[in-house]
Amino acid sequence: MTATALITAARQLSTTVDAMRFGPPVSHVYNPLDYAWNIHEAYLRRYGEGRKRAIFLGMNPGPFGMAQIGVPFGEIASARDWLGLEGPVGQPAITNPKRPVEGFACKRSEVSGQRLWGLFRARFGTPEAFFADHFVVNYCPLAFFEEGRNLTPDKLPGAEARPLLAACDAHLRAVVEALQPEWLIGIGNWAEKRAAEAVGDMDVKFGRVLHPSPASPAANRGWAEAATRQLTDLGIWK
Repeated sequence: MTATALITAARQLSTTVDAMRFGPPVSHVYNPLDYAWNIHEAYLRRYGEGRKRAIFLGMNPGPFGMAQIGVPFGEIASARDWLGLEGPVGQPAITNPKRPVEGFACKRSEVSGQRLWGLFRARFGTPEAFFADHFVVNYCPLAFFEEGRNLTPDKLPGAEARPLLAACDAHLRAVVEALQPEWLIGIGNWAEKRAAEAVGDMDVKFGRVLHPSPASPAANRGWAEAATRQLTDLGIWK
């Protein structure tokens, strides 16, 4: 019943981070595990069952992906048309007028998610084939904004970051305990570092792939090929 364990861990994480407060430059905080919980729970229930060989670990929700629909790297078309997830989404406690939550009606594309799920779709064909041995989760469930600008958790001051990282570490340990992966793959350097900090004492190997963000020149020169090469070099893919 690994999916049930993942759902329990995600609920606990959501409750814990909801009680946290963040000062300037953070103007708004979104917790999609709250207002998009129904979609996130459906993702965990449908694809989180069984042991996974490799877990892909992202940093935190993107403004046009998980912040909209509660699915890690949740580019709308990929989540709806490939993962088969769709439904109503609520609203954050305090909405950022410069970053409205439109759910599956959002017209903006989360390029990172488009690249990530696009690679998995091209390689495995069906979500069932991919999730038989893989899973995707974000380290931090919160999206941070400085008005219209996206802020990542690594930019938070230490006093605010420490309790957040502690909660995210505990959640990641619960995920690893449930899924018993051989590999934990950070999507980008920061995610790999947090993975090693959180579960370095557990029986799991660490690696990373290039982050698919369009802000990365290297990712824009052929992210799918670069990530495939990295996973092949690690021995995760053949």
